[in-house]
Amino acid sequence: MADYRKVNVFPRWANRLPLYILLGFVGIVLSTIFIFSYWLSPKNLEVGYAPQQPINYSHKLHAGDLGIDCRYCHNSVESQAHAGVPPIETCMNCHTHVKKDSPEIMKLHEHYVSGKPIEWVKVHQLPDYAYFNHSSHVNKGVSCVECHGRVDQMPVVHQVQPLSMSWCLECHRAPAAHIRPKDQVTNLGWTTENREKLGQELVEVYQIRPREDCNTCHR
Repeated sequence: MADYRKVNVFPRWANRLPLYILLGFVGIVLSTIFIFSYWLSPKNLEVGYAPQQPINYSHKLHAGDLGIDCRYCHNSVESQAHAGVPPIETCMNCHTHVKKDSPEIMKLHEHYVSGKPIEWVKVHQLPDYAYFNHSSHVNKGVSCVECHGRVDQMPVVHQVQPLSMSWCLECHRAPAAHIRPKDQVTNLGWTTENREKLGQELVEVYQIRPREDCNTCHR
């Protein structure tokens, strides 16, 4: 009679199969977390976003070469939560006389005459559940360049910062490196020696105490 106790139904490597399954499962979980936290993060999906606009507008020409102050067009940035998109009338203050025959200005003029708004494509998107107040930052010495980059060098505006919650918190936890004199807020090329030291001094002078609680941004 055969001794069935010595018969191996499964090969020896099958004893390690549960360990292989466990390691594979852990690897899949860690890979998924990495994919979502890094490759699908705003830094990779949104930084560099530069949509085509209905009318070509060069910030490099207007804010850079011509030196037009940001507040001429975004005139609510110091008093309201939103910086504001300039109405066509603001553009026509100049372009009623300047480069009237340019194809892009002719598009602008058509909107001006018809009263049809220009459907600008928003570049910097925040989710609806996130609140950001431009005036509270600008009036404390936070320059446009901190979030929007050197738009005065951009023929086409693109996103340079992720605008994620972790990115915002980094600034709230260490604001000194991002603070400048209030009269230099729209001077995007402003530099100074000992920036960190000056920032620390301005944090005290301007009484900057950034909050980190949830309802600061989620209201």
